[in-house]
Amino acid sequence: MIVGLAPGLRGANRTGRPFTGDYAGDLLYETLARFGFARGKYEARCGDGLELIDARITNAVRCVPPENKPIAAEISTCRKFLKATIAEMPNLAAILALGRIAHESVIAALAQPSRASPFAHGASFPIGKHRLFCSYHCSRLNTNTGVLTAEMFQAVFSDVRAYLDAK
Repeated sequence: MIVGLAPGLRGANRTGRPFTGDYAGDLLYETLARFGFARGKYEARCGDGLELIDARITNAVRCVPPENKPIAAEISTCRKFLKATIAEMPNLAAILALGRIAHESVIAALAQPSRASPFAHGASFPIGKHRLFCSYHCSRLNTNTGVLTAEMFQAVFSDVRAYLDAK
């Protein structure tokens, strides 16, 4: 399962599919396909034939926050939905948190102390029956400023794939 921040105004909020129509989706869906988590062609629109394989995408926050910056109350209020999504997946083994807010929301949803699993790009932690992987968010801001490169993002997915293949 991949956990993002929140629906994008021009992407997921418009199309109903996470990361669709935003630059982050270009990088995410290309990487998902590269590592066997998606098939078909991503064309930034619903109905493009793209299918996820043994993967699910959700967000820490369910509504588009003003200026893409959710406040603590929004994050806290939405956590029950993230917790329910995790509970719906009895075979869930790996969770990839995209960014610090997603990371902290997953940690809280799984009722774990945050100090035991601090956010760091490329880090991973066992949490109960799950393994939490961390990446900087694949936003245009992070990729344009060099905080996250395609290679860095792919390295995290390589770790996730290796972990799942070894199970």
